[in-house]
Amino acid sequence: MVASPPVQQLASVSDVRPVGAYLEIGLRLPVVLDYVPGQFAALAVGGPGSSMLLRRCFSIYRIDGDLLRIVFAAQGGGTRWLAARRPGDPVDVMAPLGTPFAVPAAGRPTQVTLVGGGYGSAPLFGLASTLRSLGSSVHFVLGAATAGRLFGVVEARRLGDSVTVTTDDGSAGSKGWVSDVLPTVLATTGSSVVYACGPMAMLRAVAELAAASGATAQVAVEEAMACGIGVCMTCVLPVVGADGVTRMTRSCVDGPVFDGAALRWPEAVIGAVPRDAVGALGAVGLLGVVGSLGDVAALGALTRGAP
Repeated sequence: MVASPPVQQLASVSDVRPVGAYLEIGLRLPVVLDYVPGQFAALAVGGPGSSMLLRRCFSIYRIDGDLLRIVFAAQGGGTRWLAARRPGDPVDVMAPLGTPFAVPAAGRPTQVTLVGGGYGSAPLFGLASTLRSLGSSVHFVLGAATAGRLFGVVEARRLGDSVTVTTDDGSAGSKGWVSDVLPTVLATTGSSVVYACGPMAMLRAVAELAAASGATAQVAVEEAMACGIGVCMTCVLPVVGADGVTRMTRSCVDGPVFDGAALRWPEAVIGAVPRDAVGALGAVGLLGVVGSLGDVAALGALTRGAP
């Protein structure tokens, strides 16, 4: 499947509906788009007279014809504005953006495990459909703090060969984290590829557990992206290239999907610039003197917009 090039267009709200602790918005697009699971959309919020100048970026849940669907939590000014939209309201949309998940070639079916945290699981369902169409067996591991903050369990049971659920408080499934059950799931299914989307700490655990089991991991990071097109440098992460060199890499254009083994997780989780990253002046941390790409990246971590 080949994605459409990104298009900026004025969409019309179809509906906004609650989904557990989250909201799902439908946006009717004048220009029909194709996307590849893992890509995202950047939405302008606040209206033309708003002081909220930065777009808000969201994983694409699905695109059905001219209808783009996104799942989000109303946590800050931008997402609360989005939650207040009504059918027919205009929303400026730029999509599809970013690098998607890579899938096995047709005719090479495999066992795969999809791991989602909270509404971070939203992009995994389109991926599951694609993987099933290629003949792969799909196993879900879905986790959240509480039962109400899980997303897509019913859909996962429809699409997956198995579904394992965890909650921090034990209100649904097993009590604990996805990292508590993942080793058993990988061992029993024989999964060779793990796809994950959710909080950074969860992604680190998933990547490390996948590596320990001999599987590869593709992780869709949930970094705040202020522009979505690689200009502002607020979403950079330390990534080790094929040459073994660490570079501060933009999540929006080089991601949001990365090889889990390539991320420098200790620094990525806290938003730090490694001492040995290209352009860094030698100090690990969030603060620095502007004058190099590494320092701009560090300052970008401090200027990431609120939802």
